[in-house]
Amino acid sequence: MTLTRRVALAALVALAIVPARAQQAATESSFRGTIDSVRGRTLELTRLSGAKVTVTVPAGTRITVATAGSLSDIKPGSYIGSAARTLPDGTLEALEVHVFSEDLRGTAEGHYRWDLGPESTMTNGTVGSAVGTSGRRLTVDYPDGRQTITVPPDVPVVLTSEGSWSDVKPGAAAVVVTSQANDGALTVVFMTVGRNGVHPPM
Repeated sequence: MTLTRRVALAALVALAIVPARAQQAATESSFRGTIDSVRGRTLELTRLSGAKVTVTVPAGTRITVATAGSLSDIKPGSYIGSAARTLPDGTLEALEVHVFSEDLRGTAEGHYRWDLGPESTMTNGTVGSAVGTSGRRLTVDYPDGRQTITVPPDVPVVLTSEGSWSDVKPGAAAVVVTSQANDGALTVVFMTVGRNGVHPPM
């Protein structure tokens, strides 16, 4: 499975692409930024790079929201996702953690490459244990393996749950997965939006 498909499947959040759309699209990509305006189903956004982009969000597009969380929200049995960097000794150090609501359990389960820097990975699975100082060392289980992830004190933790079109507002931060048609038009196939000023960190 390609990295772009993994991004589409995982972004934080029921990250899934409708097969028919994927077949029609020439390319797929993801980016992070801020919503500048909402006109009908058309969004204008500013990417983190400063570039402006216009996208269309079809009715029925899956939307999740990220709200503020904390390490105390992570418990044995929680279903989480964590982008992490691989340290020289091969262990994982979290760059962010998102705790999924129960109805999103199973989202993009597994361990794979991610796009937050060289050697970055994403692990989605069930917390087997939270051990060490203040529970900052997590074991995360998924069908074909287990990872141990250390969560530094300054790493953001967010809660990820189902959202709706009403969460898509100017000023909100978003992670957007798009398909690009042959004519260059960008169509959103999935997005996670921050609520109450939260920036989705994944």
